[in-house]
Amino acid sequence: MSTRVSLRRDRDFRLVWTGETISTLGSAVAGTALPLTALLVLHATTFEVAALSAVAWAPWLVVALPAGAWVDRWRKRRVMLVCNVVSALAFAAVPVAYVTGLLSMPFLLAAALVGGVAKVFFSLAYRGYLPALVPKDRLLEANVKLQGSESAAQVAGPGLAGVLAAAAGPVTGVLANAVSFAISVLCLHRVRKEEPRPEPRKTRLRTEIAEGLRFLAKDPYLRTLVAAAAIANLALDGYAAIQVVFLVDDLHTGATATGVVLALAEAGGVAGAPLAARLARKAGTARAFLLCEGLAAPAMLLGPFAAPRAGLVLFILSGTGVAAGIVGSNVLAGTFRQEYCPPGRYGRITASSAVVNYGTIPLGALLGGVLGEALGVRETLFAMAAVQLGSLTVLLTSPLRRHRDFPAAAAAQQPG
Repeated sequence: MSTRVSLRRDRDFRLVWTGETISTLGSAVAGTALPLTALLVLHATTFEVAALSAVAWAPWLVVALPAGAWVDRWRKRRVMLVCNVVSALAFAAVPVAYVTGLLSMPFLLAAALVGGVAKVFFSLAYRGYLPALVPKDRLLEANVKLQGSESAAQVAGPGLAGVLAAAAGPVTGVLANAVSFAISVLCLHRVRKEEPRPEPRKTRLRTEIAEGLRFLAKDPYLRTLVAAAAIANLALDGYAAIQVVFLVDDLHTGATATGVVLALAEAGGVAGAPLAARLARKAGTARAFLLCEGLAAPAMLLGPFAAPRAGLVLFILSGTGVAAGIVGSNVLAGTFRQEYCPPGRYGRITASSAVVNYGTIPLGALLGGVLGEALGVRETLFAMAAVQLGSLTVLLTSPLRRHRDFPAAAAAQQPG
C-alpha cells in the first residue's frame, strides 16, 4: 500500500512533469507558429498548410507498430531523452534555414516529419514509463496533473505564438519549440529513479507486433476506444488543420488575434482534467468518459458559425467545450489503458491502437485541406463537426454504455 504523499513532493515526478509541460508549451507554440510561417512567410496554400499537420502525424501509420515492439525492449527514459534531442535539432534547423535564406515549404515539411517520427517513439515510451514512475493507485492523479498542466500550456501556446509572430516573426515560435525540447532533456536527465530492466526477448519483432495486434483485436473495450478515437481524430484534425486559415482568411484576424483566439478556445482543456477526476469519483470512470465525449461532439458544431469581431465568441465557446471534453476523456481512457494492459506488452498494444487512432490524423488533415479548397473552409468545418458526432455514436452503442466503471485489469490478461 503506497503512502498518500502528494505527487508534488515527489522529485522525479516533478522533473518529468516540468519537462513535459515545457515541451508541450513549445509544441503548442509551434502548432500555431508553423502554419503562420507557412502562410505569412512562404505564402502557402490551404492544402500546403494542412499538409504540415499531415506529415507530422503520418509516422504513426508507418513506424508505430515496430516502434511499440522496440520500446517494450528498451529503457523508456532513454528513449524519451533521445527523442527530445532529435526534436530540438529538427525544429532549431527551421530558424537557421530562415536566417540563411534556405527556408522553403519542403524544408518546413521535413522538419515536421522528423519531429513526428520522434514523437511516435517518445509518446509510446512516455505512456509506458509513467507506471514505473508512480504507484499504480496514483496513476489517475498523475495523469490529471500531467494533463492539466499540459492543457494550460496548450492554452498559453497559441497566444504566445501570436505575440512572438507580431514582435519578431512567426519563425521565432519554432525556435521556442526547439528550446523547450532542450529544457525537457535537462529535466529527464536529472531523474534518479531507475525503471525495471525490460526482460530479454528471443521472439522475432514481427511476432511481438502480431501479439499486440491480436490482444487489441480480441478485447471489446480497447476495440471500442480505438474505433471511436479513429473517427474523432479524423474530424478533429481535419478541423484543426484549417482553423488558422478560417481565422486569418475568412474572419480576417491578424497574427496576434489568431493566437489569442486559439488560446482562449483551448482554455477548456485546463478544466477538462480535474473535471474528469470529479466525474469519475461521482459517476464512475466509464460514465465520466462518456459524459466528456458527449460534451465535445456537440460543442464542435458551434465553431463554423463564428463571424468577425464579436462573432468570434462562438469559435471560442466551441473550442472551450471541445477541449474540456477531449482532455477529460483522454485522461480517463489513458489511465484505463495503463491499468488494464499487461506492462510487458503495453508498448505493442498501445502502438497497435495508435496506428488506427493516429493514422486517421494525417488523413483528416489532408481531407480538411482538400475539402477546404474544393468546398470552402467554413463548409468543411461543418462537415468535420458532423463526423465527430459519428465517434460519439460508436461509444453510445458499445459495451461501455452498460458500465459504471472501466473493467479491472484482471479481465485483460489474455494469453500471449
